[in-house]
Order: sequence, then structure tokens, then C-alpha cells
Amino acid sequence: MPHPPSKPGLPRLTQAWVDLTREIEVQDELGQRRRLHIPCERPLTVFVDKRELITLMTLGLAPELLVLGWLRNQGLIRAAQEIESITVDWEVGAAAVRSHAGLSQAWAQQSAKRTLTTGCGQGTMFGDMMAGLEELALPPPAQARLSRSALCAQLEQMRAQDSVYKQAGSVHGCALFEGERLLVMVEDVGRHNALDSIAGWLWMTHAGGLHAPVLYTTGRISSEMVLKAAWMGVPIIVSRNGITQMGLDLALQLGLCLIGRARGRHFIVYSGFERFDATL
Repeated sequence: MPHPPSKPGLPRLTQAWVDLTREIEVQDELGQRRRLHIPCERPLTVFVDKRELITLMTLGLAPELLVLGWLRNQGLIRAAQEIESITVDWEVGAAAVRSHAGLSQAWAQQSAKRTLTTGCGQGTMFGDMMAGLEELALPPPAQARLSRSALCAQLEQMRAQDSVYKQAGSVHGCALFEGERLLVMVEDVGRHNALDSIAGWLWMTHAGGLHAPVLYTTGRISSEMVLKAAWMGVPIIVSRNGITQMGLDLALQLGLCLIGRARGRHFIVYSGFERFDATL
């Protein structure tokens, strides 16, 4: 996943590439030895202005975008321009974030309260998870709808993608679509990391937003996934998995369309029926 070119005013990012899988020798149920690949998992400790904030467990596909998106989705920054640079060094397993003056104290106050979230690769959300929901303004259904044919085309593209999951399993993936066009796909050890990386990518490439974006995830749609998508301005989420009760409640409150159990040409629309067109 190549990083988007840096633009004036946006953070400077390193491109710290690492191997995503490792080949090992195993033994099957018949005692036969063979070689296969497993995904790598490595700690990345995030320092903001030399202050240690958190350690993320990640595959390492796009660590700079992961850190940027994580900061945004935690509500610790409101604009990418607040960050001067993000430098990742895998030799020491650290990401050094340099901010513009005056942010460290605000982050310290915000991080005093945190909520541990559920999921593979347990996440952390700082501050009040529900704070600022009244500020969200998703595009109305007339401007952000998804047809059945477009959804089926998206699912077919995801099925055909060459991926770490196909090679080694044990990872989650998220992808961002605009209509039937696949914009970006990220895999990581947890669905939260994959979504945060897409948030970072979105900030670096489409600060003005997208037309009718659709988020695809291989993991379940929980409350924190709905919140992150909403803060990204994404009104439609599609999952290969199911949803949770709190995820549904938040989607109804915010006006999101949730589509789950999406495999092949079969799926379930749980909410936001006005955003889905089954006739096209």
C-alpha cells in the first residue's frame, strides 16, 4: 500500500516497510511436515512530542497512516494539519509524532479518561466515546445511496483481491469504495487498525470528503466501528460478518446504513433502508 504523496500543510510521513508474513514449518494431523505462512504481529509504541501514549499491535502494512488515523478516530486531533510529522522506526518499534505547538497538554487531559473497546486487537478510545455526536452531519440519503448491483460489484472485487488473508489467514481487512470504485484496502491484525489506517489515508488524500463513500469490513460492525465510520463521513458500512445491538442503536441514531452477512449475492440490511436500492 504506497503512501499518498505529501501535500503542503499535511504531515510528513516516513514509509517504514516490513514483511507482512513469515514462513514456518508445521505438522498436520497425519504427521506430515509442510511449510506455510503466518501473518506477522509487532508492537508499535506511539510517542507524541516525546510523550508515550499507547502501544498498538499491528501487521505493519501502513504504520504512519495507522497512527494518523488512530489519533483522529480517538478525537485527539481535529485536523491533519495539527501534525507536523510521523516517523516510524521498526528497529525500536516506535512511532514518533511531532505536533505543532500547544497540543500535548490537551492530549494529556483527554487521555485521562479512556474506554477499552471490544474486538480482535483490543482498542482504546480516549475521552467520552459519545462526545460531539451532535456535530456529525452525514450526507442525506438522496446524496448517498447504494444499489444492489453496486454492492454485488463491491463484494466481487473484495473476493478477487490478492490479500494477506488468502496467503496466511488470521487478519482482518477494511476497504473504502466510492460507488463501485475501490479506493483503498488495508489489512491488519484487528479491524480497528485497518479502519484507522483508512482514516489516515482519507485525510492525506481526500480532505474534502468523498461522494457516497462505502466502508467494507471483514469484521463485525460494533459501536466503535460505527462511530469511527461516522466521524470519517461514511454513511454506509458493509460487513462480511454481523452487527451488535449497540452498533445498530448508534446507526439508527446517526442515520447510517448497516449491511451485514454480505457474501456473494446474499446480505442483510439492518438499518438505513432509505440508503439502499434493491431494484437496481
